[in-house]
Amino acid sequence: MRRSADVMERARRWAGNLKRDVVALWIAARDPRTPWYAKAAAGIVAAYALSPIDLIPDFIPILGYLDELFILPVGIALTVRFIPADLMAEFRRTAASRERRPYSTIAAVVVVSIWMLALSALAHLAYQYAL
Repeated sequence: MRRSADVMERARRWAGNLKRDVVALWIAARDPRTPWYAKAAAGIVAAYALSPIDLIPDFIPILGYLDELFILPVGIALTVRFIPADLMAEFRRTAASRERRPYSTIAAVVVVSIWMLALSALAHLAYQYAL
């Protein structure tokens, strides 16, 4: 029983660190001291993570959680490597002190646009196939 409690505590801590790092990346994307390539990567990862709409909806079995369990943590880990360690430590402290998480309306619009384009393409193919 103790071992499962330790595993759950580590998972909670890992998830909390990911949430903090997403906010830290959002801050890094707006900071002029961040290199341009790190800003671009941080902006993309943070916008996707903070979007209220997922690219792969969670109700899709297995694939729905793929972005939260694999894609997003890998994107965060790679992007953190682009940012100088002293800056990232500062951004993490700032992120940890924030009371509210930001959100990305632009990312939500992009995700909805991608889904609309995909649905339009499928409708077009279905129409062509029906003829």
